[in-house]
Formats: sequence, C-alpha cells, structure tokens
Amino acid sequence: MSKRHSNIARAAGLIGALAFGLTLAAPAQAAWPDRTVTIIVPFSAGGPNDLVGRVLAAELGAKLGQTVIVENKTGAVGDIGITGVAHAKPDGYTLLETTVVVLINPSVRNTAYDPLKDFAPVAYLGASPNAIITNSKSGINSVADLIAKAKANPGKITFATAGTGSVSQLAVELLKIRAKVDMTHVPYRGAAPAFEAALSGTTNVASVSIGGLVGHIKAGEVKALVQTGEKRAADLPDVPTMAEAGVPNAVVQTSQMLLAPAGTPADIVTKLSDATREILAKPDVKAKLAKAGFVVQYEGPKELHARMVSEIPQWKDIVERAGLAKKK
Repeated sequence: MSKRHSNIARAAGLIGALAFGLTLAAPAQAAWPDRTVTIIVPFSAGGPNDLVGRVLAAELGAKLGQTVIVENKTGAVGDIGITGVAHAKPDGYTLLETTVVVLINPSVRNTAYDPLKDFAPVAYLGASPNAIITNSKSGINSVADLIAKAKANPGKITFATAGTGSVSQLAVELLKIRAKVDMTHVPYRGAAPAFEAALSGTTNVASVSIGGLVGHIKAGEVKALVQTGEKRAADLPDVPTMAEAGVPNAVVQTSQMLLAPAGTPADIVTKLSDATREILAKPDVKAKLAKAGFVVQYEGPKELHARMVSEIPQWKDIVERAGLAKKK
C-alpha cells in the first residue's frame, strides 16, 4: 500500500472511530412521555369542561405511566387557554381539552389562532345538552313562564352564561329568535359562576351545560326549565327538550374535544387518541360522566377534523343570526 493510501485509510479509520464515539456519547432519545403532561382547560374549575378534563387526565396518567395534570387558564370565553396551547411547543406535553367554543370564537371576535391550522385533532369526546335553570323560588316554572315574563318586560329578564359567544349563550339566543323575545345577557367567566348567579338570584335564569348540574337539580337547589338536546337527558327525565317546550329547531349541545398544537408528532397523536378511545370505552368512566349529563361519543383524529370543518360554518351562521358576529 502506498504512503498516500495508507494515510487515507488511517484518516478514514479515525473518522469512523470518532463517529462511533459520538454515537455512544449522544444521549438516547427519551420515549414520550418522560415528564408531566399538562392538559389546559380554558374554563374555571368546577364547570363541565373541567370535570371532563380531570376525569380524562386521571385516566390518561394511568395509561401513559406518567403524571397528567389539569391547568385551568380562563378568560375571554376560553380564548386565553386556547391561544396558549395553539402557540405551545408541539411536543405532546401541552394539550387542550376544550368545548366547541374553539370553533365558535373566531366568528365572534378576532382570535390569535385558527382552529383548523393551529391544532392537531386528537379525539372527539362527546357532548352534553345545556339547561336553562332558575332559582327554585324565582316564580318561573316553565319555558312558557319565561317567555311570558320576557314579553311582558322586554329586556328586563336577565340570563347568565359562561361568556359572550359561548354555547350556553347561543342556546338562549336561539330561544329569543324562535320566541321573538328580548332578554338581557349577563356573561360570566365560566359555567360555575353562571350557575351561582342563577342560584343566588343575581340573574333570573342561567344557561349552562348540564354537566355537573344534575346533582344540584335533583337536590332542588335550582329548577331546570328546559334542556337543549334532541332527547331528554337520562338523568333528568322530567326536564323537557326545547321542542317539547314549544320551541322548535333550537337544539344546541356543548361538545368537547382533545386537541394538541399543530405539528405534534403523528405517533404521539395516535398514542393519545388510542388511549382516549380505551378510556372512554370503560364502563366506569361512561357511568361517571353520564351522571354529570355528559354522553360519551369517541371519534378519532380524522373524524374530529371532518367535524370541525363542517361545524365551523354552522356555528358562524348561528352567531350571525344572533347578531354576535365580529365587525369586518
């Protein structure tokens, strides 16, 4: 072998040894998750969104073998928390468990996120109807009573909701449109304070998701005048639907979904979605959520994406008809 070839071979050997040494020295890529996963819930603790989020977090923690916590980031009808996740690092450690407001808010106000571009759909979780409730001593005993009082006192009947543009507000806006009445909206920062407003008599009525309400209604703390699903809720068989109460074409439900920041690795999304499917199939989880008025209905990433695409224009139409659309 010539001296030149010998030098080349020696150099190649050194490079190979160096590369091998670097490979050994480089730390192995840790398998996800190797630290705490945070689920952001964009509404206050104690509300229906929070309830579903905490059940999911507890079960996911066991499935993933890692701590999963819920962090409530409230404000702007969910936009504070939603925006935070939209711009979070897409590494699977920050997730969003939200209601359908993520699809509604961009039609109501300028948002710093696009629901289709800034999120990776993980799983659709299900839905619960809303209920219009009142203090048991308010003297309002039915939707007919509410409509009559609203017609007799235009603009003086007040209704509390989880915020401007929330699903709970849109439920009452549809009632107002169908019954041709005027009532005054009083927005709160979440379902829990809206419930308290009706309970205390601060507002005449409140519109909130029935998730978390069933126990209060059964205990007689508040009276449910109507619920907004297609069928009567199993745990509230005596509470009529809007149609049964004489208000047609006013079905509005609060659906919930699990999202990740856009760009989250596909294998992490798949792992999360598969784990969520298994969790929602558990009889004890279904029963726990059903007691809170939440009907489980799992859909995977592709189905959830299709649902988001189809629902955004539907909610936009309701927002526009209610006069809530943002100014162009």
